Amino acid sequence: MTILAYVVGVLAMAFGVAASIALHEVGHLVPAKKFGVKVTQYMVGFGPTVWSRRRGETEYGLKAVPLGGYIRMIGMFPPRPGDAPGMLRASSTGRFSQLVDEARAASLEEVKPGDEDRVFYRLSVPKKVVVMMGGPLMNLLIGVVLLTLFVTAHGLPTAQPGAQVASVAQCVVPAAQASQATSCAGKPQTPALAAGILPGDRFVSIGGQPVRELTDVGRLVRPAAGRAVDVVVERDGRQLSLSVTPIRTQVAVLDDQGRPVTNADGTVQTTEAGFLGVTSSSPTAWVPQPATAVPGILTDSVVRTAAALVDIPSRMVGVWNAAFSGAEREVDGPMSVVGVGRVAGEASAGRLSSLTGGSVTDRLWFLVSLLAGLNLMLFVFNLVPLLPLDGGHVAGALWEGTKRRWARLRGRPDPGYVDVAKALPVAYSVAIVLIGMSALLIYADLVNPVRLG
Repeated sequence: MTILAYVVGVLAMAFGVAASIALHEVGHLVPAKKFGVKVTQYMVGFGPTVWSRRRGETEYGLKAVPLGGYIRMIGMFPPRPGDAPGMLRASSTGRFSQLVDEARAASLEEVKPGDEDRVFYRLSVPKKVVVMMGGPLMNLLIGVVLLTLFVTAHGLPTAQPGAQVASVAQCVVPAAQASQATSCAGKPQTPALAAGILPGDRFVSIGGQPVRELTDVGRLVRPAAGRAVDVVVERDGRQLSLSVTPIRTQVAVLDDQGRPVTNADGTVQTTEAGFLGVTSSSPTAWVPQPATAVPGILTDSVVRTAAALVDIPSRMVGVWNAAFSGAEREVDGPMSVVGVGRVAGEASAGRLSSLTGGSVTDRLWFLVSLLAGLNLMLFVFNLVPLLPLDGGHVAGALWEGTKRRWARLRGRPDPGYVDVAKALPVAYSVAIVLIGMSALLIYADLVNPVRLG
């Protein structure tokens, strides 16, 4: 059943990613056709065509590698100034110039008689921006819809009164030696481990005293060194009574908020007191939020996504070390679609209950949040003003509008269309970098994946 749930999670995420890509391309397709641009292909995926069907002048189809998609519009790049209509000059001698000429020729080769006014480059600047922004905005819309459903119907994790077990230490180590300890050899096991306390247990009472706040755990355990106390915990909806004998050892001095108190030199102050061997955290519950909270949550998500995107180049060093040196992957580091699929599978199989919650419904909602985050990432990523990303075409259109406005202000002739094809060497370089990063992330996700939960 666990394997089946894992497979279902992976397939569900794969379908969600494919649907997001398909809708992204619809975001380009609809305004392009609305503005009269001739669209010859609408494809989801890359590589060999698996299935296709022509409707009118457009071929719709699926490719073998579902890691992207595209629509083919005629006349993406304008002819060079001075070229006769329908004619192209011979290629230049420079390699990059040849690439530009080949791309220009490919964009014009489908321009048939009568299509001269249906080319993309003849669109006004606002229409070019609308066509190229249609894809990212579709991802934003998907992300907003899914995030709104998640926040208002399922809710956000909200701290609740009381305390629960976040982790259980395996052995007793004095606080002053904790930072240097690397092994439990020769050290006694912790009272919590011996008593059978487990991560996720919620403290109900300690020594007959109710646990209402996080700081109650230390307050009730520390004076009980060397004597047995009854600890009542809630586990899987049932209350269990356990007998625990806290051991006397060096522990950190805590302030009123339960935080360690440090000396002037930064070292932690210690004292002798009862030690249980658990790390406690506040219990959380999924609390639905009002719709008015969505804009703030959405803004925060987009800002964090943009910050993570900017940080990706530096994070790739850690990914390389994890892939080839066995270093541990960063929990909040980048991952490929393979890694996202694995996370979806583990969540569906119940292996990430600390993140998703325990019920099947909680796991389904986690997949919704994962897909919402993925679409917000696609929105932000495609806004990067570099070809071949949508943001690169938007930047070219805006530059064209700026040049024309400046020429009008100075009383000069219309400078004409901006030749985005001249930026293709940059586009090829960006594409090579993106392919390399994707290959590294996929390899790292296979040999040393990110461990969540």
